[in-house]
Amino acid sequence: MEVSAFLIAGLLVAVLAVFTVVRAVRIVPQARARNVERLGRYHRTLNPGLNVVIPYIDRVYPVIDLREQVVSFKPQPVITEDNLVVEIDTVLYFQVTDPRAAAYEIANFLQAVEQLTVTTLRNVVGSMDLEKTLTSRDTINNQLRGVLDEATGKWGLRVNRVEIKAIDPPQSIKDAMEKQMRAERDKRAAILGAEGQRQSQILTAEGDKQSAVLRAEGNRTAEILRAEGQSRAIDEVFQAVHRNDPDPKLLAYQYLQMLPQLAQGPGNTFWVIPGEVTSALQNVSRAFSEALPQSAATREASSDDLAVQAAKDAAKAAEAAAEALADAAEADSEATGALTARRAVEGVEGRGDGAAPPLGPSS
Repeated sequence: MEVSAFLIAGLLVAVLAVFTVVRAVRIVPQARARNVERLGRYHRTLNPGLNVVIPYIDRVYPVIDLREQVVSFKPQPVITEDNLVVEIDTVLYFQVTDPRAAAYEIANFLQAVEQLTVTTLRNVVGSMDLEKTLTSRDTINNQLRGVLDEATGKWGLRVNRVEIKAIDPPQSIKDAMEKQMRAERDKRAAILGAEGQRQSQILTAEGDKQSAVLRAEGNRTAEILRAEGQSRAIDEVFQAVHRNDPDPKLLAYQYLQMLPQLAQGPGNTFWVIPGEVTSALQNVSRAFSEALPQSAATREASSDDLAVQAAKDAAKAAEAAAEALADAAEADSEATGALTARRAVEGVEGRGDGAAPPLGPSS
């Protein structure tokens, strides 16, 4: 019995010794820390690795993570300056830099950070209207980070970043914003369409202008070339006429050739061929049947003789043209009288009452 009692006591002592050793040795992972209290008072902080403490005297607290942590807070209602309630969702990036302060300066640093974030967010957003709130995320983030970093420094925390994840206005405001954006897009589309049409009209006008300018230049060049051609032709004819020394009979023949063209004028209602045309044709044929005088081109003459001869020829041509015009006018008057007398006779015969028709020019 005594042996078994000693054996049991030895086993208990061994188990107690093993348990004591286990309690004395603590292994802390990397980027972790654990606070140690000795007899209820903070003693030290265990660093990563193997650490030895006094069992039953030292109390080791849970592990504190020293890595950067990300915490997403649920959306919080915030009232803007223009009395609109918006839901703002924030994300916080922080890191524990002092495990002792994080454990003893505040009871729950995560809850404290969340409440401080909400309070600061309401203060910042409350001084902005909705439009400024939606477009000033960087400003809100910087103000939140400054306030949180200053307040959490004594808690052993360092706030690295604060991000606004979402800003949700009321549904009615969303509908109004969608209508506004749709109107802006329609306005931009209309402006772009007008700009395109304006540019198209400008390009079309420029093309018409260039086309008109080129067409005008082409017409001008054509008229210049045509005028030059006519000038050369007239000059050649003039030189040829003076070289061949024309006589009045030739000019009279050309006048007779021009009579049908004179009758084609738009103001002429009828044209009477004079009776002297036959005698004129006989004179012309007689002139061609006679021996032609020797041309000036075949005889040598001085420049003075040529000038005198040209003046005489011009005078003869003028006399012949005047005679031809007088003959034509006389023949025209005779034909008009004969036509009037014939119409009068026909009128008397047609009426049969012996009354003479009124005399006057025919229509």
